[in-house]
Amino acid sequence: MFVGRHERQLDPKGRLALPSGFRPRFEPSCFLTLGADGCIDVFTRDDFDQQAKETTERMKRGEISRDEWRAFAHNAFEVAVDAQGRVLVERDLREFAGLEPGSKVVVAGSIDRVEIWNPASYDDRRARGTAAIRGA
Repeated sequence: MFVGRHERQLDPKGRLALPSGFRPRFEPSCFLTLGADGCIDVFTRDDFDQQAKETTERMKRGEISRDEWRAFAHNAFEVAVDAQGRVLVERDLREFAGLEPGSKVVVAGSIDRVEIWNPASYDDRRARGTAAIRGA
């Protein structure tokens, strides 16, 4: 299970150092793909396999379009975790999430995955969720 949030910064090459508590579950590699609400999802191999199966079943049942299914598959990248615990965030994913090399990011645990966020987008989503819990 992944919980908590961490402030990080992409290096000039677009690499991200994963929080040390998350690293063991992702080594030696993990999957990065488009996430809901403009974030980047990070999955373990097993969780990505499960997500891929569920997405395929949703497409077969007509719950999502083939285009959405393709976007999920075509924008998924298996990335190695290097000796410093870093992963390369591909340019297409950075553009999707509004991230630039050298920019600050929020890395947040979301139970079955980790999400990489543009800080402003994260703050907005976090405020919405907190308000909903508060009953506002």
